Amino acid sequence: SSNIGHMIDITNKQDCVGCNACTQRCPTSCISMQEDDEGFLYPFVDQSMCIHCGLCEKVCPVIHQALPGEPINTFAAKNMNDSIRRKSSSGGVFHALACNVINEGGVVFGARFDSKWGVEHSYTETISGLAFFQGSKYVQSNIGTAYTDAERFLKAGRKVLFSGTPCQLAGLRLFLRKDYGNLLLSVDVACHGVPSPAVWQAYLAGLLDKIGKHGSLAMESITKIDFRDIRHGWNDYGFSISGKSKPGQADNVLFYERRVNNLFMRGFLADLYLRPSCHECPAKCGKSKSDITLADYWGIDRIHPSFYDKSGVSLVLANSANGLEALSQCSLTMEKSSYNQAVTANPALVRNAKRPEQADIFMRSFQEKGIQCLPAILSRMSRKISYSKATSLSSAPRI
Repeated sequence: SSNIGHMIDITNKQDCVGCNACTQRCPTSCISMQEDDEGFLYPFVDQSMCIHCGLCEKVCPVIHQALPGEPINTFAAKNMNDSIRRKSSSGGVFHALACNVINEGGVVFGARFDSKWGVEHSYTETISGLAFFQGSKYVQSNIGTAYTDAERFLKAGRKVLFSGTPCQLAGLRLFLRKDYGNLLLSVDVACHGVPSPAVWQAYLAGLLDKIGKHGSLAMESITKIDFRDIRHGWNDYGFSISGKSKPGQADNVLFYERRVNNLFMRGFLADLYLRPSCHECPAKCGKSKSDITLADYWGIDRIHPSFYDKSGVSLVLANSANGLEALSQCSLTMEKSSYNQAVTANPALVRNAKRPEQADIFMRSFQEKGIQCLPAILSRMSRKISYSKATSLSSAPRI
């Protein structure tokens, strides 16, 4: 990012995580987020409205990176409620934390699907609204005005739980510019990287054509998309779409595929369409300064075999006293663990995804031919995605 003239000027795409902090902090609203040809949003400055106040640069998590840090405590954890755990990606810890905040009159922010099955940040003030935030969504979410909304609630003295990827939490911390103490509970996820919304939409459109058989299945027919369908167990998850094949029908599963066979998941796990900044993440290794980090506790069957559960186990990093206090108030079964063991099983906590040379080839082909170029590129990739790699990755809100 250039410092000339004190405004955001992205010359290298790796220098922008798309957190929208600059857009939301700009006092003249001269910054808008615009989609590039890979389907990611970047800030664009209308220079005629810019007053060169420099606030946009002050809230940028790439320019102002915090120091790395390790958690105070590391736990394996699971929600005591089995049905909640089955609806969550791993152990259902997010749901327990969020319920406590809402029961205290607070507000919970997270990533949810929009009406076109893209992913956006939103908030809820009800327990029933939490269902929209549960489950992983392997697409970059559009933050929109979530930081501004969170600030409004905090200034009114309401408790806020804000969940997102590490870079989104780093952006929020800089955006708020003050410590709200235990009014704010910030929760991030072990993030492998965020896939392109444009690639996801192209994949989904193609799949709806295929499922529809006699003409495309309408977007409105879908009632649920599950990137982490655990019908065969938590560590052998698949991808599924549920909905109504005909109006008035009951919901049923319209499509299911194990992740090792699913085209979108294979491309994601091969790092073909992650945001460029994900390969140089400014917020890994505890640099987001969130209160709590959540992940899947991959390897739990080896590390804490008696704690293993086929419905899922969460890895929980308590990064602050505020985070520890929030966890102590939840009805969770927890077992103390070691950070080093957790990192071995979940390398996404500390290691960037490497950008394969095929990523550029894919993006060029995708712009010309669309998603149908993906199978050929995947089959040409000499590096096989091993089972162990495919189970040690996590991305967008894993809650």
